[in-house]
Amino acid sequence: MNTENTKIIWEQRVVKVSRVSKVVKGGKKISFRATVVVGDMEDKVGVGVGKAKEVSTAVKKAETDAKKNVINIPIVEGKTIPHSMIGIAGGSKVFIRPAVPGTGVIAGGSVRIVLELAGVKNILSEQLGSNNPLNNARATILALKDLTTVQRVIQKRKIPFEQILGK
Repeated sequence: MNTENTKIIWEQRVVKVSRVSKVVKGGKKISFRATVVVGDMEDKVGVGVGKAKEVSTAVKKAETDAKKNVINIPIVEGKTIPHSMIGIAGGSKVFIRPAVPGTGVIAGGSVRIVLELAGVKNILSEQLGSNNPLNNARATILALKDLTTVQRVIQKRKIPFEQILGK
């Protein structure tokens, strides 16, 4: 059994660091919450959250969490996605749609970060509902997770390619 031990080089970007406080008997306990996206710029991406008393520790925890939640996405020729999809997380709704080569990543905020780290080069997107960076990143991940290719459909349904095209 041949197994190549290849190390994936992860690219990491911090989406948001927020200061949070908890009221306790002696006063307020202040800590930091970091939202981080990791990806390999080819077809793997993940989102994670970490909390700690220091920013650097929170970012490290978030990076570890993101690596645990990595998903594979299908990227078709033209460095885009196979079809349109909607992802919903909390009050956020993200609509992603494939685009022709040369379009670039038309997205904003955390959606753009997720798509760039996933390795998608041509895509159109729209954020609907909430503009919470964490929920938008999670909605994008859910939309990417539900993508499928023609080859996967053929394998799953066990039908010929011509039948999918309707010929």
